[in-house]
Amino acid sequence: MHSPPESQQSERCRPMTSTVSEIEEVLPEESDRTTLLINGSNGLYSPDSVRRRVSEKSPVNGGGQRRIFRQQSFGRDFGHAAAETYLITGLSFKLLRYLGVGYRWMTKLLALTCYAMLLMPGFLQVAYKYFFSAQVRRSLVYGDQPRNRLDLYLPTNNDGMKPVVVFVTGGAWIIGYKAWGSLLGMQLAERDIIVACVDYRNFPQGTISDMVTDASQGISFVCNNISAFGGDPNRIYLMGQSAGAHIAACALLEQATKESKGEIISWRVSQIKAYFGLSGGYNLYNLVDHFHNRGLYRSIFLSIMEGEESFDKFSPEVRLKDPIVGKAAASLLPPIILFHGSSDCSIPSDESKSFAEALQAVEAKADLVLYSGKTHTDLFLQDPLRGGKDELFDDIVSVIHADDNDALAKDSLAPPRKRLVPELLLKLAHEVSPF
Repeated sequence: MHSPPESQQSERCRPMTSTVSEIEEVLPEESDRTTLLINGSNGLYSPDSVRRRVSEKSPVNGGGQRRIFRQQSFGRDFGHAAAETYLITGLSFKLLRYLGVGYRWMTKLLALTCYAMLLMPGFLQVAYKYFFSAQVRRSLVYGDQPRNRLDLYLPTNNDGMKPVVVFVTGGAWIIGYKAWGSLLGMQLAERDIIVACVDYRNFPQGTISDMVTDASQGISFVCNNISAFGGDPNRIYLMGQSAGAHIAACALLEQATKESKGEIISWRVSQIKAYFGLSGGYNLYNLVDHFHNRGLYRSIFLSIMEGEESFDKFSPEVRLKDPIVGKAAASLLPPIILFHGSSDCSIPSDESKSFAEALQAVEAKADLVLYSGKTHTDLFLQDPLRGGKDELFDDIVSVIHADDNDALAKDSLAPPRKRLVPELLLKLAHEVSPF
């Protein structure tokens, strides 16, 4: 595990680029040389050879400290977006060959298209902020694979070190993308919380072991480097939604298992203050037929999960019941809070219930929060787009700020969140949602 950069003691740094080829060092005013040493999780960024170029210093509150902003290049971002679009398009055609054309798949696609169109007014507003907000640092590289990038959402307030949420997005292990977490990232950043949305290889570009490896490397990058962005390395929270909740739970349990065996690791489970699992599935044996009936056919699911022989390894609930692994790994786990809607048809709430029971059986600290009548997308999309009071959002923020009285006081005075989509469109989206 690498130590935080020395430069954090004097300045909060903002990296300008996200590719090694663009990294260089610049000299600030007078003789003060400011560099940001990025310590990667897998040796990609070595302290001796890698320095992030920084630009523009502006004053921050307190002392004579200065703040360094990244100068974003729209041309570079556009080029990266075009490259990713080309990649995803190619993978989509490859995926179509796996899926074939079936009635259930076609109806799901049609429903998804209608659902997205109804929510488009909100999506466009979020997309504009995603591409043009100075508080979003897009596509920072954390590994050497094609999708090994993450986005950072930073608060406008520079006072003190901020708590951090590492978020792994969902997408049925097939259509996950880091930008899916942009709404959550922006809204948590408004409450002085840094959010890192981790991208990872999807099927068919990768299978479940690749996804778990990518997520773990992304977590490692954040744990080892977030202090350079103003994040508190002692207040890091791990969160996943849907398939992302499954991937994040697998990464967390795998790390705990390695740690219990004394293996070499790049981040420690003790660095994670809590794990938030939103609408996740944690037992593949229970999910394979359920997903088949909903259009994610058994053959595809088995390909994603590397065959039924891998179900034990990638089912956190089952793995906890292993007499050799279970208790040793569970003793290292942080507090785990599982959130689920009682009317979730995509992944039944029983998945979170049984996982919570399995955790409690091995004496891990686990809590389950059920939201009556909420579906798979209500909690993550419709409710945040609706604005105003949001139970899930308030529950997450209250846990993160539990030990910070000043932050809790600010939360109590925070204005209601802005509505992004008219109520009629939200109700129609609820009706046609394929999830």
